[in-house]
Amino acid sequence: MQFEEIDLKKHRDTVVEFRKDSFKVSFGNSSGFGEEEDYLRWLDGKINDFPKGFVLVEEDGKYIGQLELTIREYKGNDIGYVNLYYLIPQMRGLGKGKKIHNYAMQFFENNKVNEYHLRVSSSNAAAIMFYRKIGMEEVGPEVDGKVIRTIGYL
Repeated sequence: MQFEEIDLKKHRDTVVEFRKDSFKVSFGNSSGFGEEEDYLRWLDGKINDFPKGFVLVEEDGKYIGQLELTIREYKGNDIGYVNLYYLIPQMRGLGKGKKIHNYAMQFFENNKVNEYHLRVSSSNAAAIMFYRKIGMEEVGPEVDGKVIRTIGYL
């Protein structure tokens, strides 16, 4: 498994496809995704800030996943934030999520944070189970109960 920094000129279609699919998995459809150009502008800015946090996961010459990781302020402290953990459907449930998670933990450690957060759709049972398995704790509902904030520690 390799981690390749996202290059929007090279990976545009792949990152849009993966991000849209993540909305389908989380919310049942991709309507909440918004406009592709808005996502790509956001992504471009974040890649400039955190190039090693925005990567595609490659295995056997094929992209199988995507990570979007940042550092942000939360309640006066810098924390790691997972904007996206993504694996293509045929790679889910095979233990690959743990390897992606290990990459994220190294990124956060390199950026000197000891806490990380993410939001997960309250209906995404598989993701919630994975996050519990890796030791994350639910903090509580957000966005009118549509998502749950979870927290993990390094």
